[in-house]
Amino acid sequence: MNRTNIVVYLSGERVKPSKFLLIFLDVVKEKFIEYIKFEKRYSPHTITAYHSDLSQFLDFLEHHYDLLDIGEVDHTMIRSWLVYLLGQGLSERSVNRKMTTLKSFYAYLIKTGDAEVNPMNRITSLKTSKRLPVYVEQDRIDLMFDQLDFGEGYPAMRNRMIIEVLYSTGMRLSELVNLYDYNVDLNHASLKVLGKRNKERIIPFGSTVGELLKQYLDLKRSLFPDQTWLFLTDGGAQIYPKMVYRIVNQALAQVSTLTRRSPHVLRHTFATHLLNNGAELNAVKELLGHSSLAATQVYTHNEIEKLKRIYQQAHPKA
Repeated sequence: MNRTNIVVYLSGERVKPSKFLLIFLDVVKEKFIEYIKFEKRYSPHTITAYHSDLSQFLDFLEHHYDLLDIGEVDHTMIRSWLVYLLGQGLSERSVNRKMTTLKSFYAYLIKTGDAEVNPMNRITSLKTSKRLPVYVEQDRIDLMFDQLDFGEGYPAMRNRMIIEVLYSTGMRLSELVNLYDYNVDLNHASLKVLGKRNKERIIPFGSTVGELLKQYLDLKRSLFPDQTWLFLTDGGAQIYPKMVYRIVNQALAQVSTLTRRSPHVLRHTFATHLLNNGAELNAVKELLGHSSLAATQVYTHNEIEKLKRIYQQAHPKA
């Protein structure tokens, strides 16, 4: 019998088995998203990315294959999707991220018994060129804090405080957005941050930042006494990622020619400046909240490249 003529009934509607499988996979996808959200405690950004990746994958299967069973989704189909993505202009790094999504998804399917074989076991990551972290030079940072006029009033003080905290602590954008007043310990000059996987860490800050935080908190509490989020919009609501990005981008644009001017660039700058000034790699790892030293070691390459340039310019045999 020709499989394309086989039909099943779902809620009174005639549905092909291939469509039935995709409906099933879509339901499993939503359960997986709930799993990584409530049990694995992934960040909102990661959850959104995983949801988008899986939706794209299921759309690809629907348009290119006539499947009857989840076990028919094999490594060749997954590879054809990866080739398709590369053909659409995605970078190897972006494709690898989507592969990470599928690996997590199939691990979940095996765990729940919805799949017996994991086709991702036969998929290897694509080779990518090393991308060095983009950071702002020390003199540009000094110029930003010493000479930029942030203006007057709460919005101006908040904008400066956001940039001060990002550069002085190296915290992630999501960590900054979700700070409360009680995360600030002025007596011990530190901030308590809730990072990835709900891991808490304590980040110290200097006396200058401490004094500015005290002034900022006094002003914020006088204007919004019932609001406990540390950083607020002009109207007193919790600040949001796009607003922080805009604040950082506008400030860096005035002192730097970098094309990338995101909050994450200030995180890269924090780590690079620490290492350039003699900080131990393990200490920087803890401050950044990295789970492995390998993630932190990428910042040492900036210093190596800098030394290479100095050597090329100065050594007679270069």
